[in-house]
Amino acid sequence: MQGGAGGQLHEIPVSSRKARFALVWAGSAISTIGTRTLGVAYPLLALAQTKSPTVAGLAGFALTIPILVFYIPGGLLVDRISPRRIILCAEFGRLLSVASVLIMLPFEGPSLTHLLAAAAAEGTLWVLYTLAEAALLPSVVQPALMHQALAKSEAASHVAAIAGRPLGGYLFAVGRYIPFALNTVLFFVSWSLLFGWRGGSGRRPAGPSLWRDLTGGFLALKQLPFLGSSIMVTTFTNLMVNALIMVFVAGSAGMASLDIGLVLAAGGAGGAAGSILAFYLPPVRHVLQIHMWIWVLGLSLAALGAALGEKSWFFALALFVTGVGGALSNVAIRSVEVHAVDPGTLARVVGASRLSSHGALCLAAPLGGLLVTWGGVEKGSLALFGVMLLVALLVGVIGPLRRRLTPPLPDLFKKESLMVG
Repeated sequence: MQGGAGGQLHEIPVSSRKARFALVWAGSAISTIGTRTLGVAYPLLALAQTKSPTVAGLAGFALTIPILVFYIPGGLLVDRISPRRIILCAEFGRLLSVASVLIMLPFEGPSLTHLLAAAAAEGTLWVLYTLAEAALLPSVVQPALMHQALAKSEAASHVAAIAGRPLGGYLFAVGRYIPFALNTVLFFVSWSLLFGWRGGSGRRPAGPSLWRDLTGGFLALKQLPFLGSSIMVTTFTNLMVNALIMVFVAGSAGMASLDIGLVLAAGGAGGAAGSILAFYLPPVRHVLQIHMWIWVLGLSLAALGAALGEKSWFFALALFVTGVGGALSNVAIRSVEVHAVDPGTLARVVGASRLSSHGALCLAAPLGGLLVTWGGVEKGSLALFGVMLLVALLVGVIGPLRRRLTPPLPDLFKKESLMVG
């Protein structure tokens, strides 16, 4: 495997690279705010127009189903076409989609079909945007500065996520057209940031086998034990923490909606704090082992809070702790992807990774609901902690399992991190 961005970096002056990264970073923050606000606004609009919670759920499903469908073919598309071009097309498509909903609102629209199609388009284009952003960064950031650049990117996504969800609900309450008008402007700004950018990283032509091209990300992961292991670990821990969130939500009857929102926002605050730490601290060699034990700590806090009857504060602390650990791990994993993966395969590797880790979200909600139905918040939280502790102990004690699931950072990346220090 060959990391880096080829000779493109040497053709771009340092000042220009910094300016381009600033544009990518700003565009990413704006786009994340857009997708988070729309993640609330589309289901609320569906509910307001039909008075049906089922239809509101369908709108939410239309936003999320592209995660399961388009990460793999989207990675192939981004690896074949300039990432900058993909970003421009994605942002312009999102602008048209949200503007079409805005235009129809004064005419008692949009129709249900139109609304669901717009939500599905938003989800699909967001997937393409995130893949293209990951593929674009190596062409604008020096390898020695990549870890810090990724930490900034991670921080922006968490801060935007914290702001986006409550902003979407608040703006919709003020006027149902406002979040759609705001996002029409946001997507235009994001699109315009890269419109005047000339040049960009070239991409590879199609290979002789479409199937081999589609599975290229999985094939590359087989040659990179750390990345393959990181997918298994983060998929499992994503399942655990999102099931915990569902346990909290399902057992929050009688709580004020503001209190629920503040507890859930703690995860994003932890993610932002972890990103700041990642910016200043070098990556830890045994990051995956530490990641698992951070989850043990977080789930233990939730179980303790449920047992003491103080679930709000303890659940918030649990989500904050796992948010910190998740950000530190994400930055390290993304750095390895950039340093160790062939740029022509990078988007497919990222697509395979995110398909697995995000796919865990689909199982988390029913799992959390079943745990609450079975034993309430207290037993549900305790069960999640028990499973996490057992897995962490097994991985720590059984040598082959430890080497398979939590290998250290690759030597290549270790050298790069030492150089940064």
